[in-house]
Amino acid sequence: MESGMYKSYTVEEAQRKLEHYCAYQERCHDEVIQKLKSLNMIPQAIDAIVVHLLDHNFLNEERFACSFARGKFRIKQWGRRRITNELKARNISKYNIDRAMKEIPQGEYLETFYVIADKQWETVRESNLFKKKRKVMDFLLRKGYESNLVQEKISSFL
Repeated sequence: MESGMYKSYTVEEAQRKLEHYCAYQERCHDEVIQKLKSLNMIPQAIDAIVVHLLDHNFLNEERFACSFARGKFRIKQWGRRRITNELKARNISKYNIDRAMKEIPQGEYLETFYVIADKQWETVRESNLFKKKRKVMDFLLRKGYESNLVQEKISSFL
């Protein structure tokens, strides 16, 4: 009885599998390499498949970074600092991180920040004003908003 854990793939099978993996959603190089390692592919096969995916535009770091930034901002309302750190953690180049940050329009960014800051202020149940400000500030910093922006907003709450 063959266990699924030991299934081996030919380079062609693995390549097809990874084409689907990349077509389903944008992936970064690290995710693709991890996936290939999980399929027990040897380093030479991994390199060949990554080159194939790049050549055929299944894998594109700039596109991944831009899509990631837009998604995390629009869906999770993350700030630029958190998005940047998450991209760095995925070994995305500084050039592509800078490109990705341009995907977030400044006006929309500030508007989103103010809306979630106000909403959080209304949500936090804390009678001590200092503690309430601290909780809202911590929340906004965890979301990845710049500290100068957060400080400015927090000081506007009375």
